[in-house]
Parts: sequence; C-alpha cells; structure tokens
Amino acid sequence: MTKSTQLKKRSKKKRYIILVLIAIIIILRLLLPRIVKGYVNKTLANVPGYYGQVEDIDISLLRGAYIIKGLYLNTVNAQTQIPFLNFPKIDISVQWKSLFKGKIVSEIIMFNPEVTYVLEDQSEINEDSDLNDWTKILTDLVPLEINNFTIYKGKIDLVKATSDPALDVYMHQVEFTADNLRNVIQQELVLPSTIRGSGVSIGGGRFDIDGAMNLIKTIPDLNIDFELTEVDVTSVNGFARNYGGLDFEKGKIDIYGEIAIANSYLKGYVKPLLKESKLIGKDDDFLNTVWEGFVGLFKFLLKNKETRTFATKVPLEGDLENVEAGVWPTVINIFKNGWIQAFNQEVDQDIDFIDALQQDELDGLSRKERRASRKIQRQKKREEKEKKKQ
Repeated sequence: MTKSTQLKKRSKKKRYIILVLIAIIIILRLLLPRIVKGYVNKTLANVPGYYGQVEDIDISLLRGAYIIKGLYLNTVNAQTQIPFLNFPKIDISVQWKSLFKGKIVSEIIMFNPEVTYVLEDQSEINEDSDLNDWTKILTDLVPLEINNFTIYKGKIDLVKATSDPALDVYMHQVEFTADNLRNVIQQELVLPSTIRGSGVSIGGGRFDIDGAMNLIKTIPDLNIDFELTEVDVTSVNGFARNYGGLDFEKGKIDIYGEIAIANSYLKGYVKPLLKESKLIGKDDDFLNTVWEGFVGLFKFLLKNKETRTFATKVPLEGDLENVEAGVWPTVINIFKNGWIQAFNQEVDQDIDFIDALQQDELDGLSRKERRASRKIQRQKKREEKEKKKQ
C-alpha cells in the first residue's frame, strides 16, 4: 500500500469520526431540551403539597443557558384554579465574566412572574406536608452558585375569595434584584446579599424596599427598610369595611417600616400615616354613619395640626409563628404624633440585624463587635439609599 493511499484512508477515517461526532452533538442538542424539561418537571413534582409543570425548555449552548417557559405551581387540593406561582419566562445562565475570576456562578432573570396567594388554597396544605426546605428546590433547579437574581415586571397578589367583598391586595410592576446569593463567605453578623426592589401597589402607591438578606435558608435572615407612599385610601375600603366597619371618601396613606429577622425571630415596626382623609360616605346606613362619625371625631382630635396626619408606630417582635404587636406603645404613639411631635415621613433607621438576635446569640460578642456590626449595617443602608436616589 502506497503512502498516498494510507493518507487517503486516514483522511477518510477522520471525516467519518468528525461526521459521527457532529451527528452525536446534533442528536444531543435535539434531545437536551426534552431531558432538561423532564428534570425540571420531576423537581416540581417533589414539592410537598404542590403540583406543577413547565410548558417548554429552550437551550442556548453558546450562552450556557436554559430558558424555562410557562412554569406554574399550585396546591394539590386548591379550591380555585388560580396558580400559586405563574412564571412565563425564566432565564438561567452562566455568568461568563465570573469565569475569568475563577468562579462558576449563575444568573437568574424572571420576566413577568406572578405570585398569587389565595388564602383558601393555601389553608388546604397539611402542616406535615408543608415545604420543609424550599431552598432544595431552588438549588436543584440551579445547581450552580447563584450570583444575581432579577425580576422584571412582576406581580404579587393576596386574595381572599370567600370574603364579601372579595379581598384583593396586589403589587404590580415589581422590579427586584438580589446580588451575591451564595458565592460569598458570610461575615459574622453581616448578611451577604444586597436587595433592592420597587413596585406599584393597589391604590397607585409607590413601594420601595432596600436591605440585605441571607436568602438560601429555609426561613431567610434579613434586614430591610421599606416604604409605601401616596396610596389612595379608598382602594382599601373593602378591607377597612370588613375589619373596621369604615368607609373612606378620600385620603392618602403612607407606610414606613423596618424588619429584621434572625433565625426565625423578628423585630421591627410599621409606621402608618393617614393624610387628608375623610370618612362617612353618602350611601352609609344610620349605624355606619354614627360609628364613622365617632371614629372621625377621634381622628380629628388626635391629628397633628401642622402636618395634618393621623399616625402611629406599631412595634413588632416575636417568633415568626407568633409575632406580637405592641398595643400600648401603638396607642401612646397616636397621642405622641398628634399632640407632642409629628412623626417623620421616612424610615427611622431604628432597627439593625443584630436587634433580632437572641440573648444567647449575643453573649459571645463584645460591645466593640456589636458596634461594628451596627456600623456596617447602617453604612450599607446609606449606600443603598444613595443608589436609589441616583
């Protein structure tokens, strides 16, 4: 056999090998979406007390990404057909810029996600079958470390269908980002993930949230500030009528607050301010008119005459299964705002993550370490505020 003949055979063999490899790659590319879809559906099927599936999976090998389309999740014995989770599109990809730093981390982007919490549906879940560790589902779907999580144009809805009228409190146009979810070493008493969010509430209010958290826990630790401003108070008349026997003709309400949660223990406050409000509607019956007149007189006497606000500050504290609101401080704060000094229409910066820690968790810390922790948390809050202003 001549040398040229041998070269031709080797060349022909290489072509066959290349063609076989190309065929294998094409077959795998065609099968991969189906394989990933089966994996995702199997993961969703393992969520205790819930069922769900996805419509389709797209694979982008060049981006190192897969796109989940039409994911929904609902309770097994739901009274309604409204999905608890409805995620039209989730983009999960590798962050290539992190590869150059020696890290393999992922990014999750959700487009138009909807979370609808129907009270009647969720009450059907047996406590024993409840989700013990939701983070396992997240880490199964995204096995790589999550560096960035983003939501575009989301919606959160709280519904009680059996009440009269039906209760429907929602937040739409939700924009949310969380950074450094799992790829950083958590410093003691410093939460690793910064979060920022905004949205439009029922009644056209503007909602903003800033803070830090440790998301990858069954019950996340967090330290957040939030404010909800310029809400048309008539939009919550259904809620006010059911629980307070009140109707508002006009008015605005602002709500400011801070919440810290450490190992399932919560400490914080909510500060509502009612502005330029008016009670007693024309169509109310006699008893409702009398009740609303009494409340209106009480509100008039305790309204701050300079800021024209009726306000209080409600302290919150306790285990998440039994959070208690301070009744007497709430009442005292009504008089304080009305007769002594008006509350500022902003977050008070009173609460830090360290405030939610229990005494046995604090015993091992020196006073210097506690001061340092508070300083770091407040510096992070200031930085987030500056970012928001910019």
